[in-house]
Amino acid sequence: MTTYLASERLTLRPFAATDADLLIELDSDPAVMRYLTGGAPTPPEEVRDLAIPSILAGYERWDHDLGLFAAYEKDGGAFVGWFCLRPLRSGPREEAELGYRLRQAAWGRGYATEASQALLAKGFAELGIRMVWAETMTVNRPSRNVMEKLGMTLAESIPTPDDMMAVEGSEHGGVRYEITKEQWERRQA
Repeated sequence: MTTYLASERLTLRPFAATDADLLIELDSDPAVMRYLTGGAPTPPEEVRDLAIPSILAGYERWDHDLGLFAAYEKDGGAFVGWFCLRPLRSGPREEAELGYRLRQAAWGRGYATEASQALLAKGFAELGIRMVWAETMTVNRPSRNVMEKLGMTLAESIPTPDDMMAVEGSEHGGVRYEITKEQWERRQA
């Protein structure tokens, strides 16, 4: 499969229709889903019938430049999770969401920061992205730490979506972080 992006220790590639089992396994871990669904797994049929087709359609929509990408360790080839850099379906192409979901075995190894830095560089230097944003729950300190390491700044507090009201910490709402191309370029200088 074609490599989308490589960092020091990871390779990101587009998902294929046959990759549903990777996402089913990832989304079946209660710890991975803690701040998304309160630990409830994503139903396998939802992954197969909705998530995978949506991911594949995104590649077409954004000319294979943006989307959600499977991440593998270069050393050994283990699937570690996914990263995304993609605009909202109805939003401007030059404003992209940064996101990541990693298997527990990949936590605490710096992978989220490493691959996200590489995605920011590609987005700002090659793909015409002007601003990148990321959202998480206020209480999700590990994810917030990654955003802060990337130079993203807290832009606003956001309400908890109705479908996440049962998730631990939902009463604290969420946060949105942002970084512009100009801010990123200053950090590179």
